[in-house]
Amino acid sequence: MKQARRVVTAMILLMSCLWAQGNSTEQQVTKMLRDFLAAVPRGDRQVFDKFFADDVIYTRSAGVTVNKAEIMKNIDVRAANEPSATYAAEDITVHPYGDSLAIVNFRLLMHTTKDGKQETARLRNTGAFLKRNGRWQVVAWQSTRVPEDVTKDHL
Repeated sequence: MKQARRVVTAMILLMSCLWAQGNSTEQQVTKMLRDFLAAVPRGDRQVFDKFFADDVIYTRSAGVTVNKAEIMKNIDVRAANEPSATYAAEDITVHPYGDSLAIVNFRLLMHTTKDGKQETARLRNTGAFLKRNGRWQVVAWQSTRVPEDVTKDHL
């Protein structure tokens, strides 16, 4: 009987460890980022509201700092100016700090069509995700446009 309990206990611990690995901070935040970028072209206000914390500080690639109210105000402007834009992330790095903070860095690819021609802008983004009340949100964001003459090896 003791042997059976030990085996069951060991199996429960192993399953818990495997579940925890499958739900790691890196995986949670990466999924959240990818889901957000896929939803951005739809201009869904709820997606933006859920992604960005009320106290977010966002520094745009032009060096302008905006808050959540300004982000929310510009959703419709973005949709009007870039109606065919799609977004993707690559070279994603997530550094978790404890259970409630993660810093993310990635290369953002913004695909647009201009005069019938496909264009891709590349930006480097760094964000701070904070877990409050059981949910991750972005509290700080920095976007930097990568010059076109920078080769992929230097990104």
